[in-house]
Amino acid sequence: MVTTTSETVSPKLSPVHDRHVALGAKMADFGGWDMPIEYPGGGVVAEHTAVRERVGIFDVSHLGKAEVNGPGAADFVNSCFTNDLRRISVGQAQYTLCCDESGGVVDDLIVYLKGDDDVFLIPNAANTAEVVRRLEAAAPAGIEVTSLHDAYGIIAVQGTKSDEVLDTLGLPTGHDYMSFAEADWEGHPVIVCRTGYTGERGYELVPRWDDTPPLWDALTEAIATYDGKPCGLGARDTLRTEMGYPLHGQDLSLDISPVQARAGWAVGWKKDAFWGKDALLAERANPTRLSRGLLVTGRGIPRPHCTVSRDGAQVGEVTSGTFSPTLRQGIALALLDPGVSEGDTVDIDVRGRSVAAQVVKPPFVQVQVRES
Repeated sequence: MVTTTSETVSPKLSPVHDRHVALGAKMADFGGWDMPIEYPGGGVVAEHTAVRERVGIFDVSHLGKAEVNGPGAADFVNSCFTNDLRRISVGQAQYTLCCDESGGVVDDLIVYLKGDDDVFLIPNAANTAEVVRRLEAAAPAGIEVTSLHDAYGIIAVQGTKSDEVLDTLGLPTGHDYMSFAEADWEGHPVIVCRTGYTGERGYELVPRWDDTPPLWDALTEAIATYDGKPCGLGARDTLRTEMGYPLHGQDLSLDISPVQARAGWAVGWKKDAFWGKDALLAERANPTRLSRGLLVTGRGIPRPHCTVSRDGAQVGEVTSGTFSPTLRQGIALALLDPGVSEGDTVDIDVRGRSVAAQVVKPPFVQVQVRES
């Protein structure tokens, strides 16, 4: 007789996990990490509103971290990922995609250009190992790829009062959107990048792992002056959906290419090479489906995999859907037939009930994320 056993893999814990537990956060597995979804005292809507109107902080230490070093490291990374690193300068960051040869998206990530021979990467939690594996397999002699997933934490400070909060801690503010500064906080190094996943003005701080708890504590104290809130991944999701920002695994995947997701702006089409270039060029000429925004005009909240129809015929499927706390109505991102255009009216099947929606171009709300 053969006996089989199954092992339960415990989720990883962020460096400030105990802070979330002490605050009574609702925790859940996210990309293999036990992360806060929402906190007591208003939940997702209150946290969402704090970011849109004041300031919020997010523990996103589950996000991956990796380095690519060696002579020509930037050129090597540029030959792998879709966006063109030659568009930015040292001290700037760039959104890009790691694709396979079929054009599917292995991951979307942020690249920090620290130098011609030094590149820092922030992939998504669940995809970090695969991104690193692919880079290692392709790296020429002299190029070293290192996973630093547990070496750094990440705290996002997002909202209209984010500058004031960082000023309180003596951290740099006011630099251009998608640029970063390497700073010192109480004798500890921290990268301060003007990026985020909410659409609001804000920053993402990258301290060393062991320095993350005291920095979180200092930020928690600083945001209290502005009625700010610690925010969970629930609010992060509603905020990013209002902006039309994609989530890997839903709006991007090995089956959903940058062309279909309408992320062609993050592709350096004129570059000599990047993974998946030939497949994406072919698809670009004749896409079979495209991502669109859906603004619900009826009563209902769309969710992923809800079918979308027009004139009784199915034309696509919702990839991300939620209730917009800002608009007080349902919104969604959906993959639709190319013949469906902005301004069209469609119907979403929400639990067997037809809910009307208008096809729109995201973002669903207007913000000033890029203003200096």
